[in-house]
Amino acid sequence: MSKIIEKEFFSENVARFEIDAPEIAKSRKAGHFVIIRIDEKGERIPLTIAGSNPEKGTITLIVQKVGVSSAKLLALNEGDDILDVVGPLGKATHIDKVGTVLAAGGGVGIAPLLPIVRAFKEAGNRVITVLAARNKDLIILEEQMRKYSDEVIVMTDDGSSGRKGLVTHGMEEVIGREDVNLSVAIGPAVMMKYAALTTKKYNIETLASLNTIMVDGTGMCGACRVTVGGKTKFVCVDGPEFDAHQVDFDEMLLRLNAYKQEEVDAYERFLK
Repeated sequence: MSKIIEKEFFSENVARFEIDAPEIAKSRKAGHFVIIRIDEKGERIPLTIAGSNPEKGTITLIVQKVGVSSAKLLALNEGDDILDVVGPLGKATHIDKVGTVLAAGGGVGIAPLLPIVRAFKEAGNRVITVLAARNKDLIILEEQMRKYSDEVIVMTDDGSSGRKGLVTHGMEEVIGREDVNLSVAIGPAVMMKYAALTTKKYNIETLASLNTIMVDGTGMCGACRVTVGGKTKFVCVDGPEFDAHQVDFDEMLLRLNAYKQEEVDAYERFLK
């Protein structure tokens, strides 16, 4: 059992949880994730660790309500228990001093990007971060990103915060005036696809975190199979980060949508 120490809503469907998990808090690194199970009948949910406090023994998770399990999690409150929290899992981000890092985060993907931005900044890099979402209500962790970034650019589809446009518009602006040595993109698969296409034009090494396709987190179920450089990889054990220019995002998008109707049906039954 892991107790919820703090809970804060960023918007109606996105919340931050601080969870008691002292062993994970001590050992986790940027890029690691956990698998949680709310109760004995709950499914396994992979969530990237957005931060930790080893002194308090807590980890931070950002959760967006997208289906039954995430809705049940958002319904929990401070003092409630989560049955299982297992981790840290996956391969940590390789952090080095490379020069200038362009970090691009879309929607709730901004959460797993935060510890990576922090780690690259603390390693002595210049970090420029582009945050993007449909509207201002979906831009999260902007203040925290500014703390660890040399510059933060906010892009929204409707122009309600920052500048009107897509994440790629902000990335192109930075690439046009900076010597970018590495880019990291985390967000919806379609966003990462076009971020990768943007940086590929300029031959900028780019990492993409494919955590959205994971299920069991241990390599047993095979649901997170992706093609990277023509080879089959399992996101949960081989990643979750890969060379974005080698990822077959079109295949990944098809796989992500394979059970979309079943997910919708399950959520509708849950609401009844």
